Amino acid sequence: MKKPFNFIDLFSGIGGFHQAMTRLGGQCVFASEIDRYCIETYYENYKMNSDCDIRSIDEKEVPPHDVLCAGFPCQAFSKAGKQEGLDDQTRGTLFFEIERILKYHHTPYIVLENVRNLVSHDHGNTWKVIRGVLKKLGYRLTEKPLILSPHHFGVPQLRERVVILGKYEPNRVDEPLDIVFPDVLKKEQNSIYDVITDQKVDEKYYISDHEEMVLNAWDEFYHGIDMKVIGFPIWSEFFRYEKAPEEFPKWKQEFVNKNIQLYQNNKAFIDQWFEKYDDLKNFTPTQRKMEWQAGTNIDTIWEGVIQFRPSGVRVKVPTCFPALVAIVQIPVIGRYRRRMTVEEAAALQSFPKEFISNPSDAQAYKQYGNSVNVTVIEECAKKLFQL
Repeated sequence: MKKPFNFIDLFSGIGGFHQAMTRLGGQCVFASEIDRYCIETYYENYKMNSDCDIRSIDEKEVPPHDVLCAGFPCQAFSKAGKQEGLDDQTRGTLFFEIERILKYHHTPYIVLENVRNLVSHDHGNTWKVIRGVLKKLGYRLTEKPLILSPHHFGVPQLRERVVILGKYEPNRVDEPLDIVFPDVLKKEQNSIYDVITDQKVDEKYYISDHEEMVLNAWDEFYHGIDMKVIGFPIWSEFFRYEKAPEEFPKWKQEFVNKNIQLYQNNKAFIDQWFEKYDDLKNFTPTQRKMEWQAGTNIDTIWEGVIQFRPSGVRVKVPTCFPALVAIVQIPVIGRYRRRMTVEEAAALQSFPKEFISNPSDAQAYKQYGNSVNVTVIEECAKKLFQL
């Protein structure tokens, strides 16, 4: 691949692809986005107006480019056209916009990203259609789409995504691209402290006194019971039941009965615990539940990654953060008794320190949650461009 090369950034968000391609020597010649907050952030960082709906742009107006990048939404395709092959199956979906640009431009390289579910979506039909369309347009692809996560490259976030890489070689479409990542890291080879600062941060990120009290209570609970590996969610409301209500589904009955057994085995301690915390009257319904998902890898909540989720207080090992998804339950770093900052969310998506986040924290978390991970895209594109 020559440098500098030109790329286009479709469904551009805040420019995860832009970051990755620029690092590899690329220059963005066109970007397209419809979310006004993302458009603002994109302009703030790249001085480029991405405010255009790709559906209203004629493919002939898209500038010539060497790489088409797109984190396109995953939609089901029409099955009506099965008899006529793949023609028109994608019309009306956003993948069709990619298709018509490639058809006109014969773009040398494509780098696409999507949710993990793309491969199984619509019983495999979605991937089958995408693969068929791209091959018909003259693109060589990997045998299977790559499924990669930032943690594979030492960025401590569990976020499996599908990456589709293609090279325009119409005469060799049936020869798969040989792109593999044999030496990726395992989850436990990561540490959240690679991106988390131990410096003092803005007060707004620290947990409230009430949240600290709730976590202390559950920490005491964990230390007081006779079970260290808990393979089921703790639901305190059911401790004193005699048996699970029969109208519950089987799986729920099983969990309830395990909670009753846990209570019976630790009755004296749990009764004291209830008394100390006033029968958890000041806890919200979700704070009365706890999911210990850390095995024996840590021995206190305060060493874990914690989320206040609708399903309860969830505690995990501090190797990797759960996927940043337009995030609602922002993770709490137990050691520092605070939530992840916007800057740390940026680092988890491999954005550089100088990147300017949206001034609204809620928008910034959402934008990072919706972005592609820069490192994952950079590593994939690097291999593609070497072919």
